Amino acid sequence: MNPLRSLILAAAGNDVIRRAVATAPVSRDVVRRFVAGETTADAVGATRGLVDAGLTVTLDYLGEDTTDEGLAEQTVHAYVELLDALHEHGLADRAEVSVKLSAVGQLLDERLAAENAARICAAAQRCGTTVTLDMEDHTTTDSTLRVLAELRGTYPWVGAVLQSYLHRTVDDCARLAGPGSRVRLCKGAYAEPAEVAYQDTHEVDLSYVRCLNALLAGDGYPMFATHDPRLVPIVGARAEFHGRKPGSFEFQMLYGIRPDEQRRLAGLGHTVRVYVPYGVQWYGYLMRRLAERPANTAFFLRALTSRA
Repeated sequence: MNPLRSLILAAAGNDVIRRAVATAPVSRDVVRRFVAGETTADAVGATRGLVDAGLTVTLDYLGEDTTDEGLAEQTVHAYVELLDALHEHGLADRAEVSVKLSAVGQLLDERLAAENAARICAAAQRCGTTVTLDMEDHTTTDSTLRVLAELRGTYPWVGAVLQSYLHRTVDDCARLAGPGSRVRLCKGAYAEPAEVAYQDTHEVDLSYVRCLNALLAGDGYPMFATHDPRLVPIVGARAEFHGRKPGSFEFQMLYGIRPDEQRRLAGLGHTVRVYVPYGVQWYGYLMRRLAERPANTAFFLRALTSRA
């Protein structure tokens, strides 16, 4: 693993660094590059701008690793409020939500998380949109997939997320590539041990290609989350090989990352979905974005240390 990436991921769990970043005068300006804002109104405004540009959206109310049932309940309410607002503003057909099970109680009790996620799914169905379950570190993978299977019994459109840096993922892709199955493939953004995850970036990329082929060969709806300028054309080429037309799969990219490429792909007729995070719990998310592309740290550190 890139030593800088390891350092950044370690910083994600360091309370001293978190407080320093959170209290720095310019932090909010820096965070706006990656986070849409803190409120439902901010999220809806960002969604409107992206939709007007020909893009689609998935929204993440930031928060994870909740060990307080009350906070889990607050997260459910935040998602329901967001979904109602998307419906009210006529955006629900172009925007869905992404949910981390650890934000709705997974660390407390898997049953609680499943019930809370089901409440969000019910609200999404009422508003005419969908939900994707985000994947977190490898210790929660089996639990998340169990909840996914349960939710799909009632809401078959619930999306899954799989991470190519895990050794197991190509098998999970083949298993989840059935008819109607929505699966987002990403590289992965957590610090994982060598026993379960590839440590070399080239190996992660090779796994990504194996996984994307497994998804494209299936009957589901693959969602390829990558900004990698080498992988984006590979996705297109392999989709063509498998007879996939635009609309039978989609590209996904993060808010604030390669916006010109997002618009270019949309201009070619592809569905491009932008992952839009919002909320006050932005620190862990920001650290993982920096770890995914350590070159981003120079931008962040210059702004963080500036007092201009």
